[in-house]
Amino acid sequence: MSIKSTATPVEVPAANAAAPVEVTTFASLGLNPSILKAIEESGYTVPTPIQAEAIPTVMAGHDLMASAQTGTGKTAAFILPSLHRIAEPSAVRSKGPRVLVLTPTRELAQQVSDAATKYGKNMRLKVVSILGGMPYPLQNKLLSSPVDILVATPGRLIDHIERGRIDFSRLEILIMDEADRMLDMGFIDDVERIAAATPETRQTLLFSATLDGVIGNLASRLLKTPKRISVAAAKARHENIEQKLMYVDDMAHKNRLLDHILRDTELNQAIVFTATKRDADTLADSLSAQGHSAAALHGDMNQRERNRTLVNLRRGQVRVLVATDVAARGIDVAGISHVINFDLPKFAEDYVHRIGRTGRGGATGISVSFASNRDALHLKKIEQYTGQRIEAHTVAGLEPKFKPRPAPSGRGNGAPRHHAPDSRHGYPRDDRGGQGRREGHSHNRFGANSDSRHVNGNRADTGTPRTGGFNSGAPRTGTGGFNSGAPRTGFNSNAPRTGAGAPRTGFNSGAPRSNAPRTGAGEGSPRRTGNGFSQNRGGNTNGNKW
Repeated sequence: MSIKSTATPVEVPAANAAAPVEVTTFASLGLNPSILKAIEESGYTVPTPIQAEAIPTVMAGHDLMASAQTGTGKTAAFILPSLHRIAEPSAVRSKGPRVLVLTPTRELAQQVSDAATKYGKNMRLKVVSILGGMPYPLQNKLLSSPVDILVATPGRLIDHIERGRIDFSRLEILIMDEADRMLDMGFIDDVERIAAATPETRQTLLFSATLDGVIGNLASRLLKTPKRISVAAAKARHENIEQKLMYVDDMAHKNRLLDHILRDTELNQAIVFTATKRDADTLADSLSAQGHSAAALHGDMNQRERNRTLVNLRRGQVRVLVATDVAARGIDVAGISHVINFDLPKFAEDYVHRIGRTGRGGATGISVSFASNRDALHLKKIEQYTGQRIEAHTVAGLEPKFKPRPAPSGRGNGAPRHHAPDSRHGYPRDDRGGQGRREGHSHNRFGANSDSRHVNGNRADTGTPRTGGFNSGAPRTGTGGFNSGAPRTGFNSNAPRTGAGAPRTGFNSGAPRSNAPRTGAGEGSPRRTGNGFSQNRGGNTNGNKW
């Protein structure tokens, strides 16, 4: 059964209509009075489309597959009917949870816990979060008394299951929130192990951005004749967010653009997304050194550090949060006016989750994405996914030096031909048409005072001429070395064989291998004898096949 939801029913006058269309309200859904009171105290009266469809379905006891994006109210769509279920006492005497919610990240788990506490405040209710980064003794204490709703990340929950600390005998509802993200993070096997430890009589709810492919296969194994609900398509979202694209020449250019944006007086708070946890730390430190109130948020931080960072963000003590995709899932802070994609996301759907951190609660927001000309195909995929074109913008005095080119159409591996450097891996072109050293390109790619001894993680050129290193600029004077200019006498050489018709005794000759050590160039001896790898390169080495 597929239920397509487009908008909340509204009263539409019509000449031939017998009666106006009734508006769906929370009161009409049949929720427990104590839950309705909490909803009204929170200022809500009309459910969102996903809530209006999902709540009655769950209350009827059906398993559910729901395709719901961030910002659609999906958390309340499963928390409210779950609270309604546990408003009635359980027939099983046990300390174990009656509702289990699995989330991919600690931040999302905290958001679900907060929602359960908020809407269940008029009930005698115990909500417990079991997350990585929290001390085990504290979690053991929390699990030692009866639990109504347990919110957990899969990895830490598996630890407690293996130690026999959780009793699922009275579990009634299993909820998988953002199942697609759990798949991306490699948690699906853990999810199946957890599901196998729960009663077969449970009701199972699965929420995901997509319901096809691997997620559909997972649902077929864990759910029993589920109902399906889909909300509006991705292109109908984020109309209140102004999306901007800014092309960058290199890392130094990208850093200058970021500093300019962050100094805008109209920027209240911002989240800056990076590709890696290390980059998040490094960029946050660099911004703090420039005078910005910045902090990092990523998966390597313990729970206390993450909670402190989020509290400071909500209090306005942190103006710029530098985060990774996983850590930022579930962040809901009304003061975030800008989202900046310092690095483009790996997946197009992550772009939607990122920019959804701004424009919350009907407010307007701005998202800015940095990209090089090499990202043309990636940008096209994002625009196809969202159904919206991201318009390019420039800042006076910080315009890119290259002209962006359109996305490729089936050439080679999809990479566009261009002369602009990639924002992360390329080198600025010099006046002679070649490529020189990339400005600011060091192991620390964010600061101007980076350690100049390393380039791309390798030893930088010290000015000492190389003496025959791999692809070195020194004259090739070896005797048969790899790619040397000397006559080749080793592997694949053109020298005549020793003895007419004599069997070949070199590499791939078919003769039995000798146990003697190989001493010839290209026969196991190191090829690099200089200061570094491919140093002092005068040409474009991005396409070097070696």
